[in-house]
Amino acid sequence: MCGLSGEIRFKTGEAASTAAVQAMCDRLEARGPDGHGLFAHGRVAFGHRRLKIIDLSEASQQPMVDSALGLAIVFNGCIYNHRELREELAGLGYSFFSDGDTEVLIKAYHAWGPDFVKRMNGMFAFAIHERDSGRVVLGRDRLGIKPLYLADIPGGLRFASSLPALVASGGIETDIDPVALHHYMSFHAVVPAPHTILKGVRKLPPATTLIVEPDGTRRETNYWSLNFGPQAGDEGRDFADWRELVLETLTRAVRRRLVADVPVGVLLSGGLDSSLITALLAENGQSGLKTFSIGFETVGDERGDEFQYSDIVARHFGTDHNRIFVDSARALPELRDCVRAMSEPMVSHDNIGFFLLSQEVAKQVKVVQSGQGADEVFGGYHWYPPLLESSDAVGDYARVFFDRDHAEMVDALDPRFLGEDHSRRWLERQFAMPGAERAVDKALRLDTTVMLVDDPVKRVDNMTMAAGLEARVPFLDYELVELAARIPAEMKLAEGGKYVLKEAARRVVPAEVIDRPKGYFPVPALKYLRGPFLELVRDVLSAPAARERGLFRRDYLDRLLADPERHITPLRGSKLWQVALLEFWFQEQGF
Repeated sequence: MCGLSGEIRFKTGEAASTAAVQAMCDRLEARGPDGHGLFAHGRVAFGHRRLKIIDLSEASQQPMVDSALGLAIVFNGCIYNHRELREELAGLGYSFFSDGDTEVLIKAYHAWGPDFVKRMNGMFAFAIHERDSGRVVLGRDRLGIKPLYLADIPGGLRFASSLPALVASGGIETDIDPVALHHYMSFHAVVPAPHTILKGVRKLPPATTLIVEPDGTRRETNYWSLNFGPQAGDEGRDFADWRELVLETLTRAVRRRLVADVPVGVLLSGGLDSSLITALLAENGQSGLKTFSIGFETVGDERGDEFQYSDIVARHFGTDHNRIFVDSARALPELRDCVRAMSEPMVSHDNIGFFLLSQEVAKQVKVVQSGQGADEVFGGYHWYPPLLESSDAVGDYARVFFDRDHAEMVDALDPRFLGEDHSRRWLERQFAMPGAERAVDKALRLDTTVMLVDDPVKRVDNMTMAAGLEARVPFLDYELVELAARIPAEMKLAEGGKYVLKEAARRVVPAEVIDRPKGYFPVPALKYLRGPFLELVRDVLSAPAARERGLFRRDYLDRLLADPERHITPLRGSKLWQVALLEFWFQEQGF
């Protein structure tokens, strides 16, 4: 729901650059095509691009200033319980001049301080300026659904909703971060916070607030963590109890995400997750529900659409269904715009699918619900069952998930970017953290709080917001995520994964959708690089900019180019597309 930016200067009497903030806002225009604004108060300046979803009036325009409280805010996201919080705050004596959720954040911060984030159910990134103290408080939601990037500048700090927006402000270091590069090449293009692929840009971790004092002193606080295992009262629960709790909690999450002053649709892939969201909306009286599916042509034996399943769901619930078929001849020229829309390089094939789907969906609705997160939260991936009895959590996870081991990294990267096995060391630290004892729970926690944040969730945010479309993800309602972490892993992983979710879904979803083979968002042309797609990759990797950057060893690239379909990652991705996408992103961003 919008894009935000800002600059903070630390030297007394030095004004923040509104030109830099405006430059960032200009780069964020697609995220907020319905309005824009700037706020400047001495050493602090905020910028905002607005997508009107809640309170369509100018009363909720941003940056929002509450002169009586001495607070100013820029905010990106949606607070689903803002009406309940408004009532509570009104009971404390606060009055409101708007009907939106932005003003609720201002009052909540004034009433409860930085811990107000613990009361929020929603997706959010924000910056709040205290006029009288000069303090700035930044924050991000528990599951990192909304992004917030940071860059240190001489004597100050800048922030924005995207990495390219920060770079557009000028003076940002764009050298490559070797640690981030190692993660990108190992961890399926996931670069965990606070790193980004650029040395000069960092990202605020999920579930984190950052207090910046006028002199630049900073205090970072993690306000939420995810613990696995039973809680008090769970000992007596059987499978039927967990199944009912899952359906009840997911139903509540889906209902929450209907909060809007515009219609809400569904991205209906035909899989269990989006079908269940559609079913719960229909079962709860949502009439005239618009659903959207996308498909590509088949390549070899790999089918490029799942219309047969999305059609079943659309017919069953009588939705206003929209099939969107995209010929690869259209996908190829759109790839450049898709890559430009990425805040960070993201290798998954379905980026282009979400990008093209969002362009079409945004012509009809401004908000959609989407099924991202169910596989991570409820154990739907193939690498979880081998970890049930694992005595080597780190080794077994790396073997089934990592795209390359460190030995191949040495073979692939120019020696300038080599160091220790950063990704393996990072994984060891993550798995050593308390709160998850079993190997499978360590993997589920990592994937939910890190991999999910910087792959599927970021992908959907980037591609939908590029079209001025807001995506809401009910499977990442933090109450549902906490519930799933309490359920024994065996109940999640049985029968091919997501067993407890599948059994809950049987109450409302047709059986042929639940019992179908597991599918993925198929874009075969980017998995099997042939014809014009392969020529694009050759052009990208042989461009002068690529040779000057020199990220990869030439003999490694030649091996990938000689037989692209032989070099596939454990997660069935193309290694050639992964290295090409990284270079493609640098070139399209102009770095």
